[in-house]
Amino acid sequence: MTIKLIATDMDGTLLRDDRTFDYVRMEDLLDELDAKGIRFVAASGNQYKMLRSYFNPVDPDRVTYVSDNGALVMDHDEVVAETNITREQIDRVIDWNNNVNPGMENLIVLSGHNGAYVSNHATPEIISMVKQFYPIVHQVEKFKDIDDNIFRFTFVWEQGIDVHQYIQQLRAEFGEELHTTGSGFGTVDILAPGVNKRTGLEKLGEIWGIKPEEMAAFGDNGNDLEMLRYVKYPFVMPNAEDFMKVRIDNLAVNDNNHNGVIDTIEALLAGAFDDRTSKIFDK
Repeated sequence: MTIKLIATDMDGTLLRDDRTFDYVRMEDLLDELDAKGIRFVAASGNQYKMLRSYFNPVDPDRVTYVSDNGALVMDHDEVVAETNITREQIDRVIDWNNNVNPGMENLIVLSGHNGAYVSNHATPEIISMVKQFYPIVHQVEKFKDIDDNIFRFTFVWEQGIDVHQYIQQLRAEFGEELHTTGSGFGTVDILAPGVNKRTGLEKLGEIWGIKPEEMAAFGDNGNDLEMLRYVKYPFVMPNAEDFMKVRIDNLAVNDNNHNGVIDTIEALLAGAFDDRTSKIFDK
């Protein structure tokens, strides 16, 4: 077994529920990956600056970032690839939402180069919640007037609402013009067509000369599926919803709150993986 790139989702995957991970073990793991020439990639719906901040305790430049669900790929603070949503597409999605949700029962967040954008009608409580996921938040009167490159359009519904109905409606409305995916926690992300975490890994593979047969990846939600199906060694977290476990056979050895990603990578590096059965086994 040859692995040259390992990618991981963040929320519900590498990150514990308190949005931290084991920094000491991660630093040791990055040392081992560096020694073996294996690239480590954080692939997330989070913005690039937020992703970097998670790795400040272990040096963020040791990690490559596929942010905004694949719309922006960064390596050593340099842009590798980026794909924007057009202003016309943003206008059409807003118009769709006004028709489907005339009472504005959901929160809209636009993720761009210069930060995140929310309505100036958002309450301080909502702004505080948004800042947990976006380091820079701008309030605007009209989304249509934002002067920035927008990577991702996100709807956030109240907890408990089944967002799959909205995903299907958006896909029916926009077809192949836009890519719609669920990101967990009552959110739905809309990106440019053909943009997802897989396309980020494809771009990095082209640059580094790494094939999907030489990649492993970890995830827990629908926005990870393209990436997990692309690599030879995909792992879904035990804490993931059941539909993910149906689509991806391999389970990480522990959940996100118990170092599941780190434990599984260490098992892979130790050779505790059977290519024939696609299962981790005890050494």
